[in-house]
Amino acid sequence: MLTPMRNDVSKLVLGTVQIGAPYGAANRTGLPSVDRAIRILRRAHRFGVSQFDTARAYGEAEERIGEAFGGADAPATITKLDPLALLPEDASDAEAECAVEASVNASLVSLKRASLDTLLLHRAAHLTSHNGAVWRRLVRLQKAGVIGHLGVSVQTPEEAFQALAMRGVNHIQLPFNLIDQRWRETGVPNAARAREDVTVHARSIYLQGILAAEDSMVWPRVRGVDAEGTLYMLDTLAQLYKRVSIADLCLAYVRGQDWVDGIVIGMETEEQLDRNLALFDGEAMTQDEIDDIEPRLPRFPEALLNPALWPRPERESE
Repeated sequence: MLTPMRNDVSKLVLGTVQIGAPYGAANRTGLPSVDRAIRILRRAHRFGVSQFDTARAYGEAEERIGEAFGGADAPATITKLDPLALLPEDASDAEAECAVEASVNASLVSLKRASLDTLLLHRAAHLTSHNGAVWRRLVRLQKAGVIGHLGVSVQTPEEAFQALAMRGVNHIQLPFNLIDQRWRETGVPNAARAREDVTVHARSIYLQGILAAEDSMVWPRVRGVDAEGTLYMLDTLAQLYKRVSIADLCLAYVRGQDWVDGIVIGMETEEQLDRNLALFDGEAMTQDEIDDIEPRLPRFPEALLNPALWPRPERESE
């Protein structure tokens, strides 16, 4: 049985997209009920998880965090600006700023907070879009005390470099996992280390759950990718590095990265939460192990590494 504060979970950030919306290729339970979601949130906090990750675009996630904690003694919360999908590209600066205000105010109401701990752009393009109006408005809100830290959720190394080049950016979230070596090969870790004022959180360490599921049937069908063969390779590596599972291997690898400050892991059940908490009892990979495993890994296409590019499942005939 888990004991509160037994695990070293200082790097664990509870991802809440599954708390607010059905999400993940390996998700077989769907959206949890409000009561169950609140139990998961409170249990995570009770066991020492001190940071939650959410977004306006995560369905009911912000509201459920607000219900769970009511703004009092709440964990530090990183939320994201609305993706602004309905804002026209030719919208005026004033229209863009109004959209920003609406999103921030909605987050404050949903989370039941007087201010936001950290707010990220959900789209890196908004760093410069609309003549920079989106970012300028956020900076003014930060100066007014409505927002603590500002940052960006990025999708590619190119976006990461763009964000790291901006001095007002103090938080970056990026998709990083054992089989995605794009970040290392393009030099993102060194660039992140050079910005000591920037917090880096890694998400998608299980690649929407397909790595942890250990079931090739949940993998997307991507040309040139042998899902079953890849899982066999990862299982072999897990045994080689004395890990209890592929999930343990994946987590230990990311935990061993000295440039990663937090690891966002989404969970839709209490059982998943407990399994992930238990994995934090193990040791992170050493630098020697990281240096040893990386040359053993094949290179995978972006069509696998970026879930936005995955083929949609065929609809069953009615």
